[in-house]
Order: sequence, then C-alpha cells, then structure tokens
Amino acid sequence: MPQLSVSTGRLSAAFAFLFLGATASVAEMAAPTGEVILTIDGAITNTNAEGSAQFDLDMLMAMPASGFDTTTTWTDGMHRFEGVPLKALLDAVGGEGTKIIATALNDYAVEIPMEAIEENVPIVTYHIDGETFSRRDKGPLWIVFPYDSSPDYQTELVYGWSIWQLSKLTISE
Repeated sequence: MPQLSVSTGRLSAAFAFLFLGATASVAEMAAPTGEVILTIDGAITNTNAEGSAQFDLDMLMAMPASGFDTTTTWTDGMHRFEGVPLKALLDAVGGEGTKIIATALNDYAVEIPMEAIEENVPIVTYHIDGETFSRRDKGPLWIVFPYDSSPDYQTELVYGWSIWQLSKLTISE
C-alpha cells in the first residue's frame, strides 16, 4: 500500500493566505507574485483577482501538502507525487458546489463531482519525485490519485479526472 504523508508548506510563504478585510462577505487573498499557474473561479468566496483566486507555485507550496507513492498508466514505474490536496484548495477559496470543472492548458476539461473529493485525495501535484515538472512532462500541475492504494482509484472514471497541465478549476453549483 502506498505511503501517504501530510505536511505543512514552507512557513516563509505561509502569509500568502492571510485574508484581508475579515469583515467583508467576500474575502480577498494575497495576490501571486510569480507566474500564475492556477486560477479558481465560480462558486468561491475568497478572491485575489476579478472574481477568481489566482495562485503561483510559491502560494501552492505554502499550503498544507500531501504526498504518496504510486504508479500511473501515463508514466513508467513508481513515483512520489506531492502537492496540495484538492479539498485544501477548495477550502482556501471558500469553494462550494456540486462539481468542479478542471481545465488543462489546451482547454481540455473534465467534470469532477464534489463527492469524489476526499480530505487528502486527490492532490494537485506540483512535484514528481521531489522536482517540479514541465508542460512537456504533464506539468506544471496534475490532479493525481493514489491509484495503487485501492481498486476504487483504478477506474476509467478516476483516470479521466486525472487531468494534467491543469490551469483552471471552476466550482459549479
């Protein structure tokens, strides 16, 4: 069974998620200082851009992290995947709805039902074997499940939700 681990992100960037205007009904998050690699919009309450929450790699790495070892049908051998649990991202932006539309850089999109999201599964992977990975290698972000840990993660449906080159999440009612 793959080993799952959870840790906190880098403390130096932890302040990226301080919410401004705590009394407002819609909270604003700190803005990214690097290249935006993920945008979340739709039914969210915490934003840092016009109607959306944008994240650079440092912001994602500052969030609670999770990781596991697993094989995939798209890579050779066992690899260590680390990233932000999708649920932690949803919580950070105040996302509530019934589904998530995950969109890749090439505009390919999949629909993930909210009931498929667990506490630490899936993760929005930003490291494979401890390294960031390029667009050529399915990066910079990839939704990954611990496929080897359960037959529940070895279905065509779950494989379909495992979108790489992730660039956008839209939370829908």
